[in-house]
Amino acid sequence: MSTQTNLAETNRLEAFSDGVFAIAITLLVLELHSPELEEGQRLWPALVNEWPQFAAYLTSFAILGIMWVNHHSMFRQIKRADRGLMFLNLLLLLWVTLLPFPTSMFAEHLEDDSINASVAAAVYSANLTLAAIAFSAIWWHVLRNHLVDHDMNKSQVRKSLIRYSFGTVIYAACIGVSFISAQVTLLIVFLLALYYGFEQIRTRGETG
Repeated sequence: MSTQTNLAETNRLEAFSDGVFAIAITLLVLELHSPELEEGQRLWPALVNEWPQFAAYLTSFAILGIMWVNHHSMFRQIKRADRGLMFLNLLLLLWVTLLPFPTSMFAEHLEDDSINASVAAAVYSANLTLAAIAFSAIWWHVLRNHLVDHDMNKSQVRKSLIRYSFGTVIYAACIGVSFISAQVTLLIVFLLALYYGFEQIRTRGETG
């Protein structure tokens, strides 16, 4: 009965998170609009000029999509949910649901020659940094409180946390990079999303 109750707790938490991820991803596409054409203007060049919106959308979609995949991978290993895990998961979902806002702002100012582009990129990077911190905090919490379904020694725990927290440092560095080049910042976070496309969390089969 206890095992079934624990499983129900984690399933409910994951189902709620899935819904939030789905809504956040849907909100991203709502910021894409058909370009307004002036008299005699052709559609194709107008679409090309909208590349910042498409680039920001694809990057944020990749980030949220891969974050959802890794969230599922993480909860596949969690055997029970405690109050701390629930609050940390809510903290992660806070930054997930906020991402459409800086994505829209980033796309709007990506080609600006003013400080606005840097500020928009910095806000975007800060959002991702806070989401990465929350994600790492969840993994640290479940390992510290033995909520996973396998045992890890101290060396494995340390390596796992370092590997999974790597992105947090890069996202934080992107806040500074934003004031050098907003477009380079977008490229870096997109490449980091691809990095997180690979499994970062120790799986059940790795008994070490």
